[in-house]
Amino acid sequence: MDKTNLISELNDRTREVFRLVVEGYLETGEPVGSRTLTRTMSEKVSAATVRNVMQDLEYLGLLNSPHVSAGRIPSEQGLRLFVDGLLEVADLNQDDRQKIDASVGGDDEISNVMSRVGTALSGTTQFASLVLVPKQETPIRHIEFVHLSQDRALVVLVFADGHVENRVFEPPMGQTPASLREAANFLNSIAEGRTLAELRQVIAREIKQQRQKIDVLARELIESDLAIWDSEGMATERLIVRGRANLLGDDAGAGDLDRIRSLFDDLERKRDIAEFLELTDEGEGVRIFIGSENKLFSLSGSSLVVSPYMNSDRKIIGAVGVIGPTRLNYGRIVPVVDYTAQMIGRMIADRGKG
Repeated sequence: MDKTNLISELNDRTREVFRLVVEGYLETGEPVGSRTLTRTMSEKVSAATVRNVMQDLEYLGLLNSPHVSAGRIPSEQGLRLFVDGLLEVADLNQDDRQKIDASVGGDDEISNVMSRVGTALSGTTQFASLVLVPKQETPIRHIEFVHLSQDRALVVLVFADGHVENRVFEPPMGQTPASLREAANFLNSIAEGRTLAELRQVIAREIKQQRQKIDVLARELIESDLAIWDSEGMATERLIVRGRANLLGDDAGAGDLDRIRSLFDDLERKRDIAEFLELTDEGEGVRIFIGSENKLFSLSGSSLVVSPYMNSDRKIIGAVGVIGPTRLNYGRIVPVVDYTAQMIGRMIADRGKG
């Protein structure tokens, strides 16, 4: 069954039992039993009826039974369904708002403001805070890619001001340690004095120029009836050469083919490099990671509520969040994190105008 549509497929009684179990668990941290539910449900039903509904929810993978005779607790899948479909987000209370406003205020260094924000988030929610400072727009001094596994790589960015950042990303398919070193060597040859955004612009121009060179040479071969395009303009496009054996004695034709082959190879390398840069600088929207959904904290059974903040150009430049057990009061913490991100973005935008 498609779990994204599951909440709408539950009948009213089943949905209410599920909601009450999750809310009870989030409030107390204890399993919720059938007798407790019979006292809080909107309709009068027997404990046996409630137990049957809970068994159905357990069969669907939404509830777990930690002990044989105990009540039920939500599974990670159940918490995800609750957060996505039934969570009621509370309004930010005045006390929390004042604490956040006080932490973001002041004219001192951004690093000091971020430190206060982290302290305020921890104090307000009583859980650990996560504060990612604004992404650097300082020129790059050196770039290094490190192969970690088949689907993981590390980029080490050394900025001109001495600041160093390490970011893990998923490289394009088929990349090897050698291709990562080649990409780093090329980027370092053009990186000096340029930011990441400027590097992406340079690579984009290189790709466009390379494409134009290929088009010119390919047009000459096509007009000579020596080649045709297959899937032109697509990612899988190929230049199919006709009568290749007849070209072996034609020095000019062979030279053109070698040049096109070289240009194609260079174009693919630059496309990969452009993708590297995109992957190392991308940001994500507002998200809630529950348990194993979050690879960083999956072993500790924790959840992460995180929200990005943006500059005046609506570009994501950092993020703030709260890390705690899966039994978080999501309805209260979501607006706290969201408001904090908005205030940081507003503060950074105001400073940019000054």
